[in-house]
Amino acid sequence: MKLVLATRNEGKFKEFLELAGEVGGIEFVPMPEKAQPKEIGDSFLENAIIKARVAALVSKLPAVADDSGLQVDALGGAPGVHSARYCEGSDADRR
Repeated sequence: MKLVLATRNEGKFKEFLELAGEVGGIEFVPMPEKAQPKEIGDSFLENAIIKARVAALVSKLPAVADDSGLQVDALGGAPGVHSARYCEGSDADRR
């Protein structure tokens, strides 16, 4: 059985493979290049669901995803889902 890990981050993909090891005959594959999810959710959960759905639709395989970022109490929880673009000073959609 194949399972898509909905990430373009090679380091995250490799780390997951190391943690998962041999899991009951599951072959983990990266997100297809043509899958271009727009992470426009208001939470980490919403963004993970967006990535998993797009990866599953494009690959025709089951998919799993995660989303993460920094939440700083002194900044009222910011940058949160905007962590990847916070330092850039841009609020453009991540892809």
